[in-house]
Amino acid sequence: MQTALSYPRSRFEPAVPVDLNAREERERLSKSALAAFFRLVEAWSVRDEDARELLGGLSSSSYYDWKKKPERVLEVDRITRISYLVGIYKSLHILYGDELADRWVTLPNKNIIFGGRTPLAYMLGGGLLAMQTVRKLVDARRGGL
Repeated sequence: MQTALSYPRSRFEPAVPVDLNAREERERLSKSALAAFFRLVEAWSVRDEDARELLGGLSSSSYYDWKKKPERVLEVDRITRISYLVGIYKSLHILYGDELADRWVTLPNKNIIFGGRTPLAYMLGGGLLAMQTVRKLVDARRGGL
């Protein structure tokens, strides 16, 4: 008689993922997400036009309104985009000193993923999926995957 193999039981409880479809969760996270987004685009010296595109194509008037008054509830897509960007920012600051970490997204990159373009250009061209790819890349480099 054979017994089925199983993974050993973990002593850690699995983290419950945040349900971004729940408005209450988005209300709780939106203001701090926007504050973090505006700090990181400043640190990365991202042009406002590009910052609007990173948010999924926000109009100029909305962008400047959001900058002045970040008290709003973001949609799932926008909060997910910001989450990827904040994760990229964090990983870069773990991997590199502050100066290189903040310049990395605007430097041409020879990695096959980028094809000589900057990571910023790659993310602007590829949207949410490109942000996810860059996040996975920098997490893997720091040993997070």
